[in-house]
Amino acid sequence: MISGFFEAIVDIASSESTYINGALFAAFLAFAASGEWVAERAGTLNISVEGMLLGGAFTSAIGYDITESVLIGLFAGVLGGLIIAGVQAEMSHRLSADQFVVGLTLNILVFGLAGFLDNELEPATKLAGRWNIPLLSDIPLVGQALFGQRWPFYVLYALIPFTWWLVFRTRWGLELRSVGESPQSADVSGIDVNKRRRQSIYYAGATSGLGGAFLVFGQVGLFEDSIVGGRGFIAIAAVIFGGWTLRGTIAGCVIFAGALSFRLSIQGLGYEVNSELLQSLPFLVTLFGMALFAHRVRAPGALAQPFVRGLK
Repeated sequence: MISGFFEAIVDIASSESTYINGALFAAFLAFAASGEWVAERAGTLNISVEGMLLGGAFTSAIGYDITESVLIGLFAGVLGGLIIAGVQAEMSHRLSADQFVVGLTLNILVFGLAGFLDNELEPATKLAGRWNIPLLSDIPLVGQALFGQRWPFYVLYALIPFTWWLVFRTRWGLELRSVGESPQSADVSGIDVNKRRRQSIYYAGATSGLGGAFLVFGQVGLFEDSIVGGRGFIAIAAVIFGGWTLRGTIAGCVIFAGALSFRLSIQGLGYEVNSELLQSLPFLVTLFGMALFAHRVRAPGALAQPFVRGLK
C-alpha cells in the first residue's frame, strides 16, 4: 500500500499535465491575490474578491460576444471587476458601511445576477490563441506550463513586477502603506486615508476582473455562474499565508494551486480516490496553511479597521 502511494506521487510529479494545470490555477489565483495584497496593505479586507472575479468573467464573456475580440473581452473583464470594486469601495470607505457585510452581500448579488443574465443572454466565448515561446517552451516538465500557454497568461509576467513597483517605488504606494499601518498618522500628514483605501480596492477590482477574464479565455473557454467556485477566498487566504508580502502571496498561490492540480492529475492518471475528499482537498490545504503560518506573520497595523478622522 505504501509503495503504491509513493508510485502515485512519482507518477503525478513526473506528469507534464500536473505542471500545466498547476500553472493555470496559480495564474488565476495570482491575478486576484496581487490586487488583494495591495488592498490589504492599505488596511482593507476585501471580501468581495469572489464577486469581482465572477463579474469580470461575465463581462469579459459579454465583451467577446459583442465584438468577437479576446483583447476587448479582457478590457471588459477589467471593467466588470471595477464596477464591483466601486460599490465595495464607496460603501465601505465613503459611507462607512461594514466592509465584511458589503463584501459578502456583493458576492451573493453578483452570483445571482450573473446566473440570471447568463441564462438570458447566453454569451458565446472561446479560448485565446496559444503562444509557445521558442526554446523556453521546450524545457522538460515546466516548459509548456510556463512558456507554452494561451497569451492572456503572459499578462501576469508584467502585472506582478508592476504591482511591486507601484507599492514600493511610488509616492502613491508609500501613502498606501502608511494608511494601512497608521491611518491617524497618515491623516495628520495630509493623506486622504479613505481615498487611498478606495483606490486600493479599485486596483484589486481591476486585477480580479482581469483574472476572471483569464479564466474564461485562458483556461475554460466558456462562462457559467459556477466558474469561480470559491477560489476568490483562496486568493484572500494566499495573501494572509504569504505574510502580506508579494513574494509570499505568489508562493501561497503556487502551493494552493498545487493542491488543485493534484486533484485533477490523480483522477487523470486513473487512481481511485474518494471524490468528496478530492473536491475538498484545495480548501483543506488552504485551512492547514492558514493554521500553520497565519499566527507567525504580522498583518498591517490597521487591517480591517475603519477610519474615522479624530478617532483612535
